[in-house]
Amino acid sequence: MSRQYRYIVVEGPSGVGKTALARRLAEHYQSRLLLDAPEDNPFLPRFYADPQRYALPTQLAFLFQRLRQLEETAQPDLFDSGLAADFLLEKDALFAELLLSNDEYSLYLDLYQKLTSNLPQPDLVICLQASPNWLVEHVRRHNYPHLPQVGDGLLRRLAQRYSSFFYRYQDAPLLMVNVEHLQLEQDADFALLLRRINEMRGQREFFNKGD
Repeated sequence: MSRQYRYIVVEGPSGVGKTALARRLAEHYQSRLLLDAPEDNPFLPRFYADPQRYALPTQLAFLFQRLRQLEETAQPDLFDSGLAADFLLEKDALFAELLLSNDEYSLYLDLYQKLTSNLPQPDLVICLQASPNWLVEHVRRHNYPHLPQVGDGLLRRLAQRYSSFFYRYQDAPLLMVNVEHLQLEQDADFALLLRRINEMRGQREFFNKGD
């Protein structure tokens, strides 16, 4: 991995392709790979069946799971070979704000702020973007098994929240990538993205294919 970016995070709303890109970046740079693991959250099936009842335990389980994953990687050799991840810890709070009641979110936020103060920040965040309509159609076409009961309304709200969150994000260099006309599983488009990463000079930049 380029020494400029030893720790790269790929983020974006559900179904936009962040895990596939994180895998490809880790393979290209021969870096370690850190993936979110929703299948390890025991509350998630119950959340899908009864969101109002199980939103808080589901979010707390995700928070502690992701904290454990990041703490396990936070060793002296963390950046020796680089790290590519498909989640930014702050996304946990983004989901919590969207799904929890006001009182639940206040409780969650107290825990979040106490537990996350000393974690390393990425050297680069790549946020994959798409319009809500594109995202809904993309998820329908691909029938993602990890999104069995996520409705169109939630996907649209999630895409909007991601846009708002990253509009304000300043904790690490940020590359916003519009994926509506990109096929990042194809070598040519992946090479375009790599070149865009290597050419980054500012704290916040945008990549649209054809610009």
